[in-house]
Amino acid sequence: MPEVVDWTLLLVQLPSEPSRHRVAVWRELRRTGAVPIGAGTWLLPAAHAGLLERVRALVERGDGSVAEIEARPKDPGAERVLRDAYTAARSDEWRELITDCGKFEAEIHREIAKQKFTLGELEEEGQSLERLQRWLQVLQARDVLELDEGRVAAERVADCERRLGEYAELVAAAVEAAPGSADLGSGRY
Repeated sequence: MPEVVDWTLLLVQLPSEPSRHRVAVWRELRRTGAVPIGAGTWLLPAAHAGLLERVRALVERGDGSVAEIEARPKDPGAERVLRDAYTAARSDEWRELITDCGKFEAEIHREIAKQKFTLGELEEEGQSLERLQRWLQVLQARDVLELDEGRVAAERVADCERRLGEYAELVAAAVEAAPGSADLGSGRY
């Protein structure tokens, strides 16, 4: 079994109304990488507990309370329960990113098949790649367990980068070959 991780448990209590406070706290906890493990109970690696200042402020604003508990499992079974909960959440996120990489590559393939070699399309695809790259960085920061899916996702994002580079070369060649290519402001590429 991998090395034991120290965990932080958060017991969050908020009034049911107005719901915006609950939603804001839920979103912030998810952003930090915390995983819900029960009603009002969240889990995250102790190494990430420093990210909770905003959560505390949101709970306070919502007239709620939060108890932060350091948790070091006493036996392998307890460690497995916590690790499995955290791993399931991270694996789901990695799989979603990997799926989106596939969608990105399919989109590039469609643009090439249609021979849609425009600077506007290249810029749009570049923005999509930047979103995948930012997402990868966020997930890497959360994944203290360094799951295999993370390595796969990093490889898939690198594949997307290469694929966009290939598409950029095709766009550049098409723009260069187009009549009146010196007038890029004409809208015709």
